[in-house]
Amino acid sequence: MTPQQFLDTVITPTTTALGLGGPAADQLLLGTALQESGLKSRVQIGGGPALGLFQMEPATHDDCWKNFLAYRPGLAARIIALLPDGIKPTASALENNDAYACGMARIKYLRAPQVLPSAGDLDGQAAYYKTYYNGPGAATVAEYVENWQTSGAAACFA
Repeated sequence: MTPQQFLDTVITPTTTALGLGGPAADQLLLGTALQESGLKSRVQIGGGPALGLFQMEPATHDDCWKNFLAYRPGLAARIIALLPDGIKPTASALENNDAYACGMARIKYLRAPQVLPSAGDLDGQAAYYKTYYNGPGAATVAEYVENWQTSGAAACFA
């Protein structure tokens, strides 16, 4: 899947449905997926616990539900609506439901204490990703920027 296809079919419809969209959020989410999985890997390379194109770990998923969404029933309902009827919001849904994985990645960023970087601020988005999504993980700001640039993602927002 190309960055444009992923943006058009997953990210923008998901963030719009959640009421948490816009160019800044959509760019950050696209950059996150490009950095985390290259829009290809649905399970963590090397056997780690991360799942889906956003490579969220089950512990992070569960913490978002327990300590954030549990206190925001309206938002929680919009996240649940990203799942097929009867499917519970468990970490295993991250692996193959791209909208749900995108929604949960957006929730992780929503919990950050700082506002999102502006649309078009690639260096700011890369630093924000590193601080609030990847944390002490192996990814670097420079790697995020390089993955964005080599993927052609900038053309999605031209």
